[in-house]
Amino acid sequence: MSRGRILTALLAAAAVVALGVTLASGVGQASGDPAPTAAGPLTQARTGAAPALTGTTLTGAPFDPAALRGKVVLVNVWASWCDPCRQELPVLAAAQRRWSDRGLKVVGIDIRDNAESARAVLADLGVRDLPSIADPQGTTAVAWGARGVPESFVVDRSGQVRWWAHGAVDAAWLEQRVGPLLSS
Repeated sequence: MSRGRILTALLAAAAVVALGVTLASGVGQASGDPAPTAAGPLTQARTGAAPALTGTTLTGAPFDPAALRGKVVLVNVWASWCDPCRQELPVLAAAQRRWSDRGLKVVGIDIRDNAESARAVLADLGVRDLPSIADPQGTTAVAWGARGVPESFVVDRSGQVRWWAHGAVDAAWLEQRVGPLLSS
């Protein structure tokens, strides 16, 4: 092998390693987003139309996006293998029960998971009433801009994404970000 080819191979390997380190440390920090704090999830205000939310639910039924029209929607990207997701799901289910009559709908995107494991987690946590779209390849979550799990997107009644959170949200976060949208 010539010296030039060896150098090219070493540079390519270094680039792959650098990319891996960047992804492992969080794409958000690499893109200039603020770092998460111990006080809660990394949160940003967002603007723009929400991507389509279609697919098949974990029960095998087609998801009907028309059911979301005119509602405030919290889209949560989660997986059965994610411990913070398991802690967050009961909080989301409680919020939906509390605010469903005011127009809140929580919809999950179960990413890179198998439906059987995901259904088992929902059953174990007592949150079977949270509909989730199966996303085994991660394409739906990526269309929403998700970088990992858990992540949440809050969509207002007109279909505009208003908030994004990377990390588990809690009741206080929901009260602060979702509550005002339910009043409008």
